Amino acid sequence: MSRDAIQEAVHAHFVNRTETPAFIPGETPIPPSGKVIGEAETQAMVAAALDGWLTTGRFNTEFETRLASFVGTRRALTVNSGSSANLVAVSSLFSPQLGAAALRPGDEVITVAAGFPTTVNPILQNGGVPVFIDIQPHTYNIDPAHLDGALSDRTRAVVIAHTLGNPFDLSAITAFCARQNLWLIEDCCDALGARYRIPDTHDVWWPRTPDAADPSLWCRAGDDARERHVGCFGHLATLSFYPAHHITMGEGGAVLVSDPQLAKIAESIRDWGRDCWCAPGCDNTCKKRFGWQLGDLPQGYDHKYTYSNLGYNLKITDMQAACGLAQLNRLEGFVSTRRANFDYLTQRLADCTGLLDLPQPTLHAQPSWFGFPVTLRAEAGLNRVDMLQWLDQHKIGTRLLFAGNLVRQPYFDGRAFRVASTLTQTDRVMNDTFWIGLWPGLTAPMLDYATEQLRTFLGAGW
Repeated sequence: MSRDAIQEAVHAHFVNRTETPAFIPGETPIPPSGKVIGEAETQAMVAAALDGWLTTGRFNTEFETRLASFVGTRRALTVNSGSSANLVAVSSLFSPQLGAAALRPGDEVITVAAGFPTTVNPILQNGGVPVFIDIQPHTYNIDPAHLDGALSDRTRAVVIAHTLGNPFDLSAITAFCARQNLWLIEDCCDALGARYRIPDTHDVWWPRTPDAADPSLWCRAGDDARERHVGCFGHLATLSFYPAHHITMGEGGAVLVSDPQLAKIAESIRDWGRDCWCAPGCDNTCKKRFGWQLGDLPQGYDHKYTYSNLGYNLKITDMQAACGLAQLNRLEGFVSTRRANFDYLTQRLADCTGLLDLPQPTLHAQPSWFGFPVTLRAEAGLNRVDMLQWLDQHKIGTRLLFAGNLVRQPYFDGRAFRVASTLTQTDRVMNDTFWIGLWPGLTAPMLDYATEQLRTFLGAGW
């Protein structure tokens, strides 16, 4: 069968597909997250499969270029998951190729305990020491008031996520990192499409990698840099393309970076740690493949098998990139729908604020919401487990705010870490917070039913 015939068969499949069954309250599941894919994604994946080029290829090259252009960074490097993206980003800061600016085992990294484990795990894997501070209510993001108290003579970096698509206070965080000359990594896995504007009353700080002439990690930027997508404010940033996220390629993620040195290091760590930068299928891009002498290797040792970083193979397939490329065409619509659904849920639950704490956008931020978090107030006199079971029996999917409080997780026993503030809000999230879905696959009747059941359990009525 020819390529055209195969793709025509795919088209016929979607044309003849039966309509989605009608929503039946209490019977049709309402997942907290999910993917929205159609013919464009399937056609792209079929085209990639027919190419027969199974590793990264033409689709990945275009995806990386378009993703970087959308966010506003110079480079986007695809990896096989958001967790791998965090591993590459954090490991890049430990690369000896950064010289005196590199992190070393025992160095401290400020972060939060209310989040996803693989934001923090790469710090531990590289021998760093996570230093945990508390979060704010309502935004569920890091509380900048605790930053100064977390400092020590070993503090070298800040690694934090934009919680559920709500940007953290980038004015405060970038100013703090610039003042203390710290690296900053933004975990944007739940926040693709979110934006932030540095207020006019604040200096704008631009990340850079130090050189011999100026060891500073930051420089002042002009007013044209005040408003940007999240992922542009730190030295490195990460994304996830798991099916629950804003766009999907099944499994997948990306590292966002603008500095050429950091980009080279991150790419090396993603690609086995090799010093060579040849694309798959290419040889001798540097024009001196057998002319290098690095480490204690003999002169002329094949550059394709010379390794300058402790690396892995974390690449994706071109079929994944093809799906992601088609999803990029729909990204702005997805983000708009998520924001509209957030506003709709907020309106529907507005009169429940005596019993529930509703989420609030960070000041100066335009979130790209991943979920709709709520926290039971003490005045409600209710148990979260009972509420989750009630929603579950009515087919309404829920999720906790990931690990709740990481330092209370079983795997943290015996780990090296430091707690630099009370974790009062973190513990409250662990005990009383959950979130429901607002992804683009949910309809107004689904959102109505979900909020109706929430209100019924709360006893709020209509």
